[in-house]
Amino acid sequence: MKNVSILLKISAVLWIIWGLVHILAGVMTMKGILTQDISSSITGIADAADPATLQMDYPNAVGAIIGQHGFNLLWIGLVTFISAFFVWKGNKNAIFLAALTGGLADLGYFLFLDLGGFVKFVPGTIMTLISSLAIITSFYYYFKNRRIYISE
Repeated sequence: MKNVSILLKISAVLWIIWGLVHILAGVMTMKGILTQDISSSITGIADAADPATLQMDYPNAVGAIIGQHGFNLLWIGLVTFISAFFVWKGNKNAIFLAALTGGLADLGYFLFLDLGGFVKFVPGTIMTLISSLAIITSFYYYFKNRRIYISE
């Protein structure tokens, strides 16, 4: 595809930002678990909740669940980050892979953390807006130029 739209480039940059933030969040979440500081990991995720209500001795099973969440943040961030470079080039599969991976991750975040009132606007909600904008810009380009993809 010779003429890659500015929309795909915008989407790619948004996915790069989103991916890097989620890679960092995954590492920070797992770090809290590895250092046996489950409370800091939970406080880092639910940053709008009163930290005093989250400070306690959590069972090891809770640490394992939060560790799994951190791992998921890491790989989801990596997949969207890598996909972003292919989105830049107009790769149809990358457009949909990034949208499915990042979009569904943020849908769960929005439903359970945003709507629950447990997170601050920055960085959490802003990341949901970034992924939504990345999906909208790349899908708009894809569906407007669908005949190009069909002929390739």
